[in-house]
Amino acid sequence: MSIQRLLLLALLASVACGCSAVTAVGIKFLYRRVDLPAAQIVPNLCYLPAPNCDTNKHRLDLYLPNANDWPVIVFIHGGGWDEGDKNLEVGGKDVYANIGRCFATQGIGVAVINYRLQPSTDWRGQVADARQAVQWVHRQVRAYGGQPDAMFLMGHSAGGYLASFVALDTSGADPVPVRGVICVSGAGLDLADRQTYALGEDLHYYEKRFQQGDTTGGWQRIASPVHYVHPGAPPFLIIYAGGEKKKLQRQARVLEQALDLARVENSVVVVPGESHSRMVLTLSRPDKPSVPAILEFIHNHH
Repeated sequence: MSIQRLLLLALLASVACGCSAVTAVGIKFLYRRVDLPAAQIVPNLCYLPAPNCDTNKHRLDLYLPNANDWPVIVFIHGGGWDEGDKNLEVGGKDVYANIGRCFATQGIGVAVINYRLQPSTDWRGQVADARQAVQWVHRQVRAYGGQPDAMFLMGHSAGGYLASFVALDTSGADPVPVRGVICVSGAGLDLADRQTYALGEDLHYYEKRFQQGDTTGGWQRIASPVHYVHPGAPPFLIIYAGGEKKKLQRQARVLEQALDLARVENSVVVVPGESHSRMVLTLSRPDKPSVPAILEFIHNHH
């Protein structure tokens, strides 16, 4: 089922992995627009070297505080690896842009990024896109008033997966300097965790997105962010909803356990009364637990 049909039908049920779209019902009760002067918004910046930016999926929007020397969040949207866009609107409400405006009013810059979706690329291409976007922000944010050495990654659902993977995988030639990671209702964090599947997760859903011809099962480890956790990794703030399905709550706890085992600083915040899809709407509500927790996390590690 496409993201558009999910929105139009206002389904509260999630797709197999729980990476459902924001519902119209959630928008009605949770969306509160945050305003920011247009001069503090820089849209559609290409994060690839020219002339490679021939698609909207290699662009990002910057939301700038009215100040200098601010920390910056790179926000990565969810959507099950095959849906989603930084310009997502539900019922005329701009879901991800509102997150950018919200944190900019709190003195934190935000880069809301796009990345290629499956099947136009595979999961490795999506990780590469997210990494290139983060590297671009690190190189360029000082020109906009930000601090390149005060960068945080944040993502919801599949975006939480990508944020975690980029921060934890240091095997590349150009590792990304990150002060902290905010993983919100992350999905697919440990694709090899048997208990997650025992709780109802659909293995076929993840095989379609990550297996890529590997019949040995090795993909379940290679594609899992938790298997890249290492001592010295950046601190994590893990946030999930109290109404999240047990299989996704399990993924959050598996990440926490892996970080604890490696003695990586982490904290967990459970937001009561919300679901997987509605969690993203709490990220632009300072009166909900998510935003204060994120502000405190950034303050403590800035």
